[in-house]
Amino acid sequence: MKLFAIAVAVLLVVGAVIPTGANPDAGQVTWAVHTTLVPTYFDPAETTIITSFMVLYALHDGVVKPMPGKPLAPSLAESWSVSPDGLVYDFVLRRGVKFHNGDPFTAEDVKFSFERYRGIFARNLKDRVADVETPDAGRVRFRLKQPWPLFITFYGTLATGAGWVVPKKYLEKVGEDGFRKAPVGAGPYRFVSFTPGIELVLEAYDGYWRKSPSVKRLVLRTIPDPATRLAALKRGEADIAFSMIGELGDEVRKTPGLAVKAVYPSTHWLSFVDQWDAKSPWHDRRVRLAANLAIDRRAIDLARTGGLSRITYSIIPTSFDFFWHPPAYAFDPAGAKRLLAEAGFPGGFDAGEYFCDMTPADAAEAMIGYLQGVGIRAKLRPLE
Repeated sequence: MKLFAIAVAVLLVVGAVIPTGANPDAGQVTWAVHTTLVPTYFDPAETTIITSFMVLYALHDGVVKPMPGKPLAPSLAESWSVSPDGLVYDFVLRRGVKFHNGDPFTAEDVKFSFERYRGIFARNLKDRVADVETPDAGRVRFRLKQPWPLFITFYGTLATGAGWVVPKKYLEKVGEDGFRKAPVGAGPYRFVSFTPGIELVLEAYDGYWRKSPSVKRLVLRTIPDPATRLAALKRGEADIAFSMIGELGDEVRKTPGLAVKAVYPSTHWLSFVDQWDAKSPWHDRRVRLAANLAIDRRAIDLARTGGLSRITYSIIPTSFDFFWHPPAYAFDPAGAKRLLAEAGFPGGFDAGEYFCDMTPADAAEAMIGYLQGVGIRAKLRPLE
């Protein structure tokens, strides 16, 4: 039996520690990264998890992409339109853009990047596209097999990396392995060096079409252990650290010169992947409802992020169009036990393995405790 924890139905705002006197025009900023950096993060074609966008936003640029205050902002495309029948998406590309190696950005790069994309949802996206046309160097046209209003969501948001563009000529010259070793993009920062397990070094690209960054050198240093990240901040070895939660977040708030900021909205939820199996306890709606009533979301929020998280009771981010806020579930362990008894599990049951990402493993531990409190017994298995 499997229980997948993509944590809890909550908009988790992960705290970043930022020095209160930080200078936005500093020559170098060192970012203590919470996870191991890998070369797949350098390549939009291999995007499978949202974590990679912390690198993609620096190295690369998208046809359109989310920006502060704009779920979809024009980027390498200065505008786009949709035909009345919903079958054609036309993108007018920005003129004069160049990649870090000096190659001009053209429609062929957009088409090449889309066709090369092999990350999550690649098949679902490509199976709906009949053709990608390049009428000229400054225009790209996607023809769909049938109307699909979600096309722009899958192409232009962080759902995939299909709309992020790499230089066709350069990649064909150096090959796949060569590109991972020395990636070239059209983003605000260019690649300098990568030391596996240690750090990624980037420098501001003066030719970036939007604006050359004020921070001229960006060092992403791998420090997976949160206590070590905090120690690096206190010693001045890092300027920014991501994911300061629980007691570490409390310690940050007490440290002069440091502050915790809510900077990254991420929706987390609990998925009962065996609910479609008629032989599984999760097939019974009463059991799933019992799990909902067993979890004290607010207590997890207070302990983990100091009340910064927003409990939504939905897997849909609040920033999405047409977001609907479902009715809240009460924290009711007694009610959960009654439901389990009605479903034929008065003594609870063994729920097997509870899988989760490494980063929110502490939240998963708390949830396992709440589930166990009503008789649902699971074993935590964090995955890299």
